[in-house]
Amino acid sequence: MANHKSAMKRVRANEKKRLLNRFQHKTTRTMIKKLRLTTDKAAATELFQTVSSLLDKLAKRNIIHKNKASNNKSKLAKHVNGLAVAAA
Repeated sequence: MANHKSAMKRVRANEKKRLLNRFQHKTTRTMIKKLRLTTDKAAATELFQTVSSLLDKLAKRNIIHKNKASNNKSKLAKHVNGLAVAAA
């Protein structure tokens, strides 16, 4: 365990940040799963904007890699665009 006052504070701060990052990452993953299960085009388009924003925020804060965010957004966009083809 840390001996210095500043080191103990850093341990506390890191734990808070870790929990917040974990929560945000898990929330985003849940939203992605929800979007993949959506079959309605309008609802999927609206949800895609939200998920896309969440992925960008995670990438900006280095919770996930920027390429992973980009790959996820691309796959989800293909899914949403494919819904229009299936409905037509």
